[in-house]
Amino acid sequence: MMTHDRFVVTESAAGQRFDVWAAAYKGISRSQAQKEIKNGIYSVNGRKVSSHYVLKIGEEIEFSGQAVPAISTVPQIKKPSLLPAVEIISETTDYIVLNKPAGLLMHPAHDEFEVSLVDWLLKKFPKISKVGEDPLRPGIVHRLDREVSGLVVIAKTQAMFDLLKEQFQKRTVAKYYRSLVHGGKLPTEGEINFRIERSTQGYKMAAKPLNQSGKSAVTLFEVERCWHNYTLLKLRIKTGRTHQIRAHLAAYGHPVAGDDLYATPRFKALNKKLHLGRIFLVAVELAFLDRKGERQAFEIPLPAELEAVLAILT
Repeated sequence: MMTHDRFVVTESAAGQRFDVWAAAYKGISRSQAQKEIKNGIYSVNGRKVSSHYVLKIGEEIEFSGQAVPAISTVPQIKKPSLLPAVEIISETTDYIVLNKPAGLLMHPAHDEFEVSLVDWLLKKFPKISKVGEDPLRPGIVHRLDREVSGLVVIAKTQAMFDLLKEQFQKRTVAKYYRSLVHGGKLPTEGEINFRIERSTQGYKMAAKPLNQSGKSAVTLFEVERCWHNYTLLKLRIKTGRTHQIRAHLAAYGHPVAGDDLYATPRFKALNKKLHLGRIFLVAVELAFLDRKGERQAFEIPLPAELEAVLAILT
């Protein structure tokens, strides 16, 4: 059966050669994928590309040909023995609050070897597979970047999913983060309101002045501790744009420690000296209303490895 399908390149797929991605997505050999690409059944952002083309986040892939596994099919648990350790902060019949570790994808990529939080969820809570709007993201109403750790709420029932979705859309969910940033001499508190738009580089976001294009985004911060070259901030986001905190702080001149994606060469050199192995950004507080209308609030400390970094600075 001939089909016409479409896929938007996600953060996890970005950086892959086109033939590698196509082979993994369709479950065919790389040589077969290269032959299909050569025959012109694929386009990226409306143009033909070669097998060695490197995908960029946000690009749209369209292709026609023999039917392939639907993008919305429920992902299978790939390697249970390699599932990560995820801390459950709270569990009720309606939701679970988790502490997502850094380095873990929220939902699966088209890569059979990549384990995600969804794999863990489906193993621990199989019934969640029927919750939500997208079988690839069961129960998930918000996300954290792969590199960010911290609090995430997952809906266990459709009623709770709908309630949480409404609260996130109305921006009534309270989300607080802690981040160590480069540089000192920040004001005690402040607001960053650069617009956010996909960078021309494709794989990251660009923060722009208010008189330029982009989506509105607001990040509030207050200083908790400061050193000569570093500052520990508590942040609250009023909007939930992709990479918002990271892009905002970099544009503000104080990029997140350990975040090479948004760092200048100077800050990359400083990141190397910190030996973090991750970015210093953690979702430490989360509050929302449950189905009874009662406010549920959760808070976690910084991970031990990040506390150790602060101890070295002191």
